[in-house]
Amino acid sequence: MAYETEDHEIQYCFPAINSSCIKGKRSSHEYNIIYVFVSVLSAWTVFLNLLVIISISHFKKLHTPTNLLILSLAVADMLIGLVMPIEATRLTEMCWYFGDTFCGLYSIFIWMLLSASLSNLVLIAVDRYVAVCHPLLYPQKITMTKTLISISLSWVCSSTYNTAFVISNGYFDISRRTYTCYGECSVFVGFAWRVTDLFMSFIFPCILIISLYLRIFYVVHQQVKVINTLMKSGKCVNEGSVRRKSESKAALTLGIIVTVYLVCWIPYYICSISAVSSTTINVLTWFMYMNSGLNPMVYALFYPWFKKTVKHILTLKIFQPASSLVNIFSEHKL
Repeated sequence: MAYETEDHEIQYCFPAINSSCIKGKRSSHEYNIIYVFVSVLSAWTVFLNLLVIISISHFKKLHTPTNLLILSLAVADMLIGLVMPIEATRLTEMCWYFGDTFCGLYSIFIWMLLSASLSNLVLIAVDRYVAVCHPLLYPQKITMTKTLISISLSWVCSSTYNTAFVISNGYFDISRRTYTCYGECSVFVGFAWRVTDLFMSFIFPCILIISLYLRIFYVVHQQVKVINTLMKSGKCVNEGSVRRKSESKAALTLGIIVTVYLVCWIPYYICSISAVSSTTINVLTWFMYMNSGLNPMVYALFYPWFKKTVKHILTLKIFQPASSLVNIFSEHKL
């Protein structure tokens, strides 16, 4: 799509190079709206996820296996927020100004972050499944060490898979890149890899997550009925029942996060395998990126501890002596 000036001159990404790509056609008004939107979204995403990272890292009471997974998810979301301006330049200008090598590394990095987010959601679903459905086994099955190992493996696997994805599709092989113009940053994926990626990065993880949460919500429903019956009959509700109710609430909150994730991702994957315009794909891509800024909002709405830790951070109370030992559950129970 050529970009014509008032003199009807075509604008190229690199005017001095004959094989340069043609710039996208957008008015200055459109540019201003897009870049303001991306700037606000990027700052919002980085700031909120940084609050989550500081909260869980600083306060000792939040050092639990579940919160470690939330921390890992927040790191991925924050990094996505940091690269949003680069992605905006690529999609808006339809030009890549940073060289072919950096384009390949950038593609690996951004897809690794998206894969890591999905991997963390799978781990969160497994964590909540064990906590709700097998509460007596949870302390033995899910430990801090095992969680750290699982998180590390998920990041390593995401990095390895996406590196293989880019290299196998011939991005770094100059002889196989005769179809691109200079200034384009895109990886053309073969049919076999497209099908493989659809199953590995979407269908299989989503089926696993949905299956686990369906089982979780069934068990939660049964547990809530039992607790409510005991309370109505005036019988004493023991600590174990209260804890199960707490675990159920945590599962519900994290279930909302997973649901929001799927709502943001499903339209993109459906359209990516269909014959739709590049504009539609670009819009859905940004809808997918917006998910990284929505997760902290869910924490703020449903996690009392997050509200309290944010208050401590913004008022600089975390710099006080022994602030990491503050009991943030003194008023609210997760």
